[in-house]
Amino acid sequence: MAGSEQRNAQRLDMSLPVTVRYANGGFHEVETQTQNVSTQGVLLELDSDLKTGASIEFTLTLPPEVTMSESIRVRCLGRVVRVAAPDQKEKITIAATIDQYDFVADS
Repeated sequence: MAGSEQRNAQRLDMSLPVTVRYANGGFHEVETQTQNVSTQGVLLELDSDLKTGASIEFTLTLPPEVTMSESIRVRCLGRVVRVAAPDQKEKITIAATIDQYDFVADS
């Protein structure tokens, strides 16, 4: 069914700082914000036009209100599953899965 809801996990509308790393004609590392987060993926905006299926790595910090303890940094490996062309803005919106994650110790 076209346009049907495909989300399997509850999404939290949270604007969290996130560092995104990807290869798209070279290695890129950018700082941006999430639009929402779930246990299975994220929605965020980028300046670069990534393609569906592209691999990405992103690191975000989950705040205490989510972890119910202290802030936790999480590094995730995933892939782009949806790309929305910009309307009236320069950035594209991408949805990416979380295929693997690791907790990152503070340096």
